[in-house]
Formats: sequence, structure tokens, C-alpha cells
Amino acid sequence: MEPSPKRMPTLDEVAARAGVSRTAASRVINNAPHVSRAKREAVQRAVRELDFVPNPSAQALASRRAGAVVLAVSSDEPGLFADPFFAEIVVGVGTALEQTELELILLLANTPRGRQRFERLLRQRRADGVMLMALRGDDSLGRLCEEADLPVVFGGRPLRGEPAWYVDADNEGGARLAAEHLARTGRRRPVMISGQVDTRASAARERGFTDGLALAGLPLLGVEPGRFTEDGGAEAMERLLRAHPDPDAVFAASDAMAIGALRILRERGIRVPEDVAVIGFDDLASARHTSPPLTTVHQPVRALGEEMARMLVGALEGRRPGPLILPTRLTVRGSAPGLPA
Repeated sequence: MEPSPKRMPTLDEVAARAGVSRTAASRVINNAPHVSRAKREAVQRAVRELDFVPNPSAQALASRRAGAVVLAVSSDEPGLFADPFFAEIVVGVGTALEQTELELILLLANTPRGRQRFERLLRQRRADGVMLMALRGDDSLGRLCEEADLPVVFGGRPLRGEPAWYVDADNEGGARLAAEHLARTGRRRPVMISGQVDTRASAARERGFTDGLALAGLPLLGVEPGRFTEDGGAEAMERLLRAHPDPDAVFAASDAMAIGALRILRERGIRVPEDVAVIGFDDLASARHTSPPLTTVHQPVRALGEEMARMLVGALEGRRPGPLILPTRLTVRGSAPGLPA
């Protein structure tokens, strides 16, 4: 009687022995670049111990790439990608991807349907990597990418944790520049319109502005959230004026909110900059066309999109790019002019 042939170990058994997901084991076996060293070593050890031999057909199938990357935004606003800030991000991402063969998928991922589409896209391996933006609080999008063993680059750091790959602006330093400018030009009763309270950018800008005022010996009279929208900025300005009827300066953590604040000040007959100086954050094209033109903290929005895409492409090619913080600077215009020469 002939001995029965030895049963070959399966990929699932390799993954179980290594303590990783089946997807991670497959990526190591197929020499995919974006796998952590610890996972790679664990899988390679399991392969040796089990004497695992990959199936050539399955190996060829698994090594195929989708040829696409995702820009997913944790938002439920249908018109978001028409917003000037995100439109600049998309232009930057597209510019960087123009040098590659990768397609770009845009996705709003903060509705039940959007999250289902995102999960399905990851599960079906229809993307090689992901760029995530506008995460709030304990958003699970990053964890979904990690479970799928896809490289993920964050546009702006999440509120909690420190991801390996992210591109951000110097939010804290830029807000500090706004505070220093207001103090230097004689403003003594500043208020602030912050963004969404569960975002790291909003927290960093509030912290930088408060620190800058403290160094100048000035208090922050009041702060109200404005949701990073023009209407939110207008509503926050109304609340601030009810609580503090006589501010002489407003720092808004985005240009959109600053534009909303300008509208309310104009409706109330409060002159800018004679009575109240106004400073925004972003330096979008719209800041040049307000009345008066908006003094604002410039952050390189298009470059942020470009660098996110370049970082993701680098990860897909097996490089290990580090996090990147882009510089900010103050652009002085009529809403908060400097001192006369």
C-alpha cells in the first residue's frame, strides 16, 4: 500500500502560525513592499517552520495591483470636494499622481453608505493605498486600513495617536504668528473662532494662539467653535459678540470662518480693521477678495496634497518616508494691517 501524499500547509495556517492576518501573510509571501518588519519576519519564520510552498497561480494573482489609490475624507458633505480647501488638496494630489500610472478614487466616508463603500473597496482590494483627511475623534477609518494591511497616509494628524505617515501644516506655529501680529499692532481684547472641537488642527491652532497671547501678556477673552464653515464662523461671531460686546480682534481658525465673521461684523456696523482686526487661517484665493482683503496664516494647501500623494507612492515603492510638517507664514492684508512704516 502506497503512503498517502504529505498534505501541504495552507496560507491560513501560515498566517495563524505567524499571528497575522491572511492578507498580511499573502503580502509577505508575494514580497509586497508595505509590510512591517515584525510581520515580515514572523511570516518568513512560519513559512520555514511549516515548509510552505506558494501556489504559483495564486502567487501571480495576489501580486497584481489595483492601480488606484483612494483619497477618503471623513465627511458627509456632498459638496465637500468643491470647497476651495479640498479642491486645492485634490489638485495637489492629482499633480503628484500625474507622474505615475495610478488612478485616484475620491470618497466621502462619514455616512453609513460611504463607510460601506470604503470597507467594500478595501475588502475587494480595489486600491493599493489610502490617503485619509478630516478625521475626527476616534474615527475608525485608519484602523480599517490597518486591518486591510494597506499603506495609509494621513493629511493632518488624527486627534489621538501618532501615525507613521502623515503630512501636516505647522498649525500651532501659524496661530502663534497671528497672536504675535495682533499684540504687536496694539490689539488687547482678542477673541477666537475655533474649528471642530474633536480635530487636532483645531486644538493645535487654539493652543498656538493662546500661547502667543500669553507670551505677550494678553488674555483670550472668549472662544467659540465654528465648524470650519462660513455659516459656522458667522454663528460663532454672533455668540462671541453677545458674550464680549467689545472685542478689538478676531482670530478664526480657517478663512471660511473668518469670512463668516466679517459678514456679521459688517451687518452690525463694526468697522474692520478700525474697530476689530480679523485674521484667518489657510490663505485661500477667496481671502484676497473679501472686503477688506483678509489677513491670514498661509498654509501650502496644494503642496499638502502633493506631499501626501508622493508619500503614499513612496510607501508603495517600498520606501519608508517619514512624517512631514509644512511651514506656515502670515500674509498681512487690510483686515489686520501691520504698523505704518
